[in-house]
Amino acid sequence: MTCREAERLVMPYINGSITDDELRDFLEHIEHCGECREELEIYFTVDVGIRQLDEETGSYNISGDLETELELSRQRIHTLRLLQTARYAVNTLCFWALLVVIILQVRIWGQMGFMGL
Repeated sequence: MTCREAERLVMPYINGSITDDELRDFLEHIEHCGECREELEIYFTVDVGIRQLDEETGSYNISGDLETELELSRQRIHTLRLLQTARYAVNTLCFWALLVVIILQVRIWGQMGFMGL
């Protein structure tokens, strides 16, 4: 991901409207690019600060809130990766189970003379 693409995703990230694929690439870019990370911190600070002033609430630890949000995002990506791996494993097992059932059924039919084998 380029810096331009990451900059385009800062506000969707803050608003929670970023896709999972974009989130994965965005987090990876933010980990390695200090300039984009700084821009995220600035936008997050301004956005959260304004919301807290409007709602008259807040923890006043906005940088800590950003770290918490980033950690939750990393956990989401990790969970999605685990689910994708589990889905792949289940699909593979189902394929092989179905193949074994078909082979066994063909053998049974062959022994019974239905298939002419």
